[in-house]
Amino acid sequence: MICGFDYGTSNCAIGVMTDDRVNLLPVDGEKTFMPSALYALARELICEQVGLGLPAGTLRDDFLLSRKVPLQQALRARRELELSNDEQVMFVGHQAFAHYFADPEEGYFVRSPKSFLGASGLRPEFVHVFEDIVTAMMQTVKQRAEQVCGKTLTHTVIGRPVNFQGSRISDNSAEQSNQQALAILTAAAKRSGFQQVEFLYEPIAAGLSFERNLADNKTVLVVDIGGGTSDCAMVRMGPDHRGRSERKADFLGHSGERVGGNDLDIQLAGKQLMPLFGMTAPLKSGKPMPTKTFLDAVCTNDVGALGRFSSLETGLYLEQLQRDCLQPELIARLIHLRDNKQNQQLVRSAENAKIALSDSDNTCVALDYIETGLNTHIQRTELEQAIERPLQRIMALMQEAVAQAGVQPDLIFVTGGSARSPVIREAVARVFGNIALLDGDHFGSVASGLTAWAEKIYR
Repeated sequence: MICGFDYGTSNCAIGVMTDDRVNLLPVDGEKTFMPSALYALARELICEQVGLGLPAGTLRDDFLLSRKVPLQQALRARRELELSNDEQVMFVGHQAFAHYFADPEEGYFVRSPKSFLGASGLRPEFVHVFEDIVTAMMQTVKQRAEQVCGKTLTHTVIGRPVNFQGSRISDNSAEQSNQQALAILTAAAKRSGFQQVEFLYEPIAAGLSFERNLADNKTVLVVDIGGGTSDCAMVRMGPDHRGRSERKADFLGHSGERVGGNDLDIQLAGKQLMPLFGMTAPLKSGKPMPTKTFLDAVCTNDVGALGRFSSLETGLYLEQLQRDCLQPELIARLIHLRDNKQNQQLVRSAENAKIALSDSDNTCVALDYIETGLNTHIQRTELEQAIERPLQRIMALMQEAVAQAGVQPDLIFVTGGSARSPVIREAVARVFGNIALLDGDHFGSVASGLTAWAEKIYR
């Protein structure tokens, strides 16, 4: 059976065609979107779970041979944790968040693994770790979708950003980054049981979904502000175009960079939440507080930052910083956050604040998981100030796609979870003036477009 698979930075979704209509299948309880998160009682157990999900044959044999060391480590982890063979050891989606929030200092939690797939300098063993994480998530989502539709999913189109890492690095480095990420996604899809796998740019997929409802021909600037990347495409759309199986001539320009909703959350957490942990506190020496470690604490989409923040050196540094600070109780909060591995939870709080500020001018952020009664209020204007730099990069990407096309768009179509923020919409209006700005399904446009394209190319 044919499907579209949106393996997103923030959410995962699968769609199939039913009676010429896109049908997104429930993959997280009754929800059609599953948060892109995984929690395991030990990291090595993820590899074990992938192996258990592979059917007997060459693919499974090759996997077991290539993962001998982590599989042996998984056996040791089982013995140390005294786990029975039938005990659930891995959780995805909302269940992953629930287990992480309940016991953040234990287990292994990863959110938005897609953000790391194109990271430069990944050693082979870390590439294998991300292959296993992505495979485990894909296996679970695919199995849940198959249980709902009662058929085996064999052919898929998976969404991809224009650039996994960013357009600001060299062309050669960008291509290496893209090839690494696509190789990981392809391996994961094959190990999940897909026989045929193709990829489609996510802004184009979003545009295809939007095009189904266009009554007239238009040149459309499609803007997909995802969790990990923002991608733009200038596309000719409408009744004269949507029936074509070859659309290359309709795509007039595209741009993309590794800046998205997660970056907005991180910036908001850094500017508005980190002061509660001492980032702006005075030192006894009178010198300004060094901010690098505080920013590392919230840079949850940066492998290097995560490694630095969890290192022994940082632990020792924070102990000294607490002695040097005139408000040591604030640094104690940061030490608590680090010891309990709650930095992901803190950025999640910033994300929830960003979402709340889409509908309100202010919101209260409760941080009781850090300290009873700890909270802060954030104004929408403070969100605007916090995300100014990544927002400028997103606007530059939109202008770059228009410049490539050499024509102005008739419409601007925005999708992605962060796209509903009034702060972003106001920025678009300032840059592009009176060009009509339209919304689609902020979460389902990409999945719907991937499903429609899969049906077109595989039938």
